[in-house]
Amino acid sequence: MKISSKGRYGLAVLASMAKHEGVGKIVAVVTLAERLEISKIYLEQVFALLKRGGFVTSVKGSNGGYYLAKSPKDITAFDILSAIETAIFEKTESTISKRDEALEMSINENVYAALDNAIKETLQGVTLEDIVSKSEGGYMYYL
Repeated sequence: MKISSKGRYGLAVLASMAKHEGVGKIVAVVTLAERLEISKIYLEQVFALLKRGGFVTSVKGSNGGYYLAKSPKDITAFDILSAIETAIFEKTESTISKRDEALEMSINENVYAALDNAIKETLQGVTLEDIVSKSEGGYMYYL
């Protein structure tokens, strides 16, 4: 599975905001761009999608920027990616339905639908809160 840079940056910027600012604290795009070493112009495009998805709220003015509109525990990776990565969740096109409809249905059910469901379940099981907690020493390494 390939996730676009907008999808990856969307996850990263929201996780960074959850980690450093939390809910309700305004942060400027330029601050996030410098922190994550992402182009400010590109990040503004990502924020347009995140705002439309209801994940962030914008504040205009000299002290303006964005803040998380929801708690990190209420935002899943699925929520974010489905707002940005529309192609990932599109239904698979028909391949051989004119030649063998039963085989087409079986492939769709046993492969494509199963894969879509597994991806959806996995992404719905990961919140921004999970990502942040793991980034703060939640992993154990054994040598």
